[in-house]
Amino acid sequence: MSELLNNLRLRFTEHLRTSGRAYATVIAYSKDVEQIIQFLAEKGKTNPSDVAAEDIEEFKELLKKQRYTGKSISRKINSIKSFFRFLIAENMLTENPAEIIVHPKYDLVPPRVLSKLEYRALRDACRSDVRIYAIVEVLLQTGMRISELSALQLSEIDLERNVILIKAQNSRESRKVPLNAAAKLALEEYLKVRPRAREKTVFLTKTCRPFLVRNIRTAIDRYFRLAGIKEGRVNDLRHTFIIEQLKAGTPLVYVSQLVGHKRITTTEKYLKLIEAPDMNPSVRIEEL
Repeated sequence: MSELLNNLRLRFTEHLRTSGRAYATVIAYSKDVEQIIQFLAEKGKTNPSDVAAEDIEEFKELLKKQRYTGKSISRKINSIKSFFRFLIAENMLTENPAEIIVHPKYDLVPPRVLSKLEYRALRDACRSDVRIYAIVEVLLQTGMRISELSALQLSEIDLERNVILIKAQNSRESRKVPLNAAAKLALEEYLKVRPRAREKTVFLTKTCRPFLVRNIRTAIDRYFRLAGIKEGRVNDLRHTFIIEQLKAGTPLVYVSQLVGHKRITTTEKYLKLIEAPDMNPSVRIEEL
């Protein structure tokens, strides 16, 4: 691998990190750029000025042969375009060779929403695991992201006012979400058995360390399997919250604020999943 290009990749990664990009985005973009740098090295191209649009197009065709999905290829192209824009900003290049590269067409898979039978089955499957039950209930009843739940601190839960403060994370603004009776009860039961530790993160491992996102995913995936829910994922809980709120008539703008969408158009996409919405303008945060 080209030492020059790899050093530039590291600088690009740090730039993304300090710009407040989401952790997952930083990792994905960095790996995507590393992948094309390795491809370029095999072609004997070790300097940014050596790279032409034809090289990136050839890389794109290779990804297709390797059976990457259209969505994955599109993201990699975004990563590469961003990398070369960064090099231009750093006065390493004057033109972006990736600018004319066209994204592949692909069908967007709609968000998966759990049926009542499914999320009740999931609850039943993990009910004996107080920690996981609380995690599932909080995700389902608040619509927060798994990364937000993993980072949640004890001081950010107000059981008297029934509200959770979600602090600003990466490029996202802070917000408050209501804590309904179901989620509150599940949290209270967990906090009774939560290990006594100096660590202020709400959800801990048995060794009193913060319960990381990947470990939460693995744990909940296991309960999806135990519940007999095929292809269930943690993000389905967030999708389900959004859909249920819209179906209950909670105003679109308020739902968008609750789940921390930057653009209301992101929330609007969920309306397509509702066959006959009753958009009553009253604000209701129903328990699922």
